Amino acid sequence: MNGQTEMLIGQISGRVVIRENYDEKGAFLNKQTFKAGETIKKNGYYEIKVVTELFDKDKKPTDKYTTTYRCKPDEASIMVMAFSFSNPKSKETEINTTSKNFKELYDLENLKDIELEMSFDSGLLNFFGSKSTIKIFDRKLKSSGNNMNIQSKINVKAYALGIRIKQLNYTVNEKLNGSGLLTFQKFSEEYGGYFTMTYKE
Repeated sequence: MNGQTEMLIGQISGRVVIRENYDEKGAFLNKQTFKAGETIKKNGYYEIKVVTELFDKDKKPTDKYTTTYRCKPDEASIMVMAFSFSNPKSKETEINTTSKNFKELYDLENLKDIELEMSFDSGLLNFFGSKSTIKIFDRKLKSSGNNMNIQSKINVKAYALGIRIKQLNYTVNEKLNGSGLLTFQKFSEEYGGYFTMTYKE
């Protein structure tokens, strides 16, 4: 990879990502698939099209839509965090971020705690509200042959009108291949529910 920015964009560029959601008993709830096109540079921005398809608990399709994401090269790292929580009904969303160490998210030689603050047009990213703070901490790397495994914790606090409306805590298991690309993530909530993200070429 040619640097951290290219690596983070490359985590979804030209790939298919499958998110599957499960309840606290391990029962399948639903899933989403994200088919990302290749990243192109256009008018000083990175641009990527993602086709999202939603499936119910019987794995029958319920909705499908295409979203185009644009970001400035210096802010390209936010792509991985933003795409799976978007509101399909919104036509345009501007995300502003300030972060500490986010470009080093997959610097395997030095796994630092990551702090990220996101703010965006209220209501367009309905999962989080109008502002969120995300902390990724207690990060540990385990390797086996060419495969790498990162274990960490994530705390998400969502705010609307300055009032905290939601807090989520996850333990996360991430698997990367020998090229440093994600192959799998599991986000487990405190109460036992979880979702997985599987990355395919």
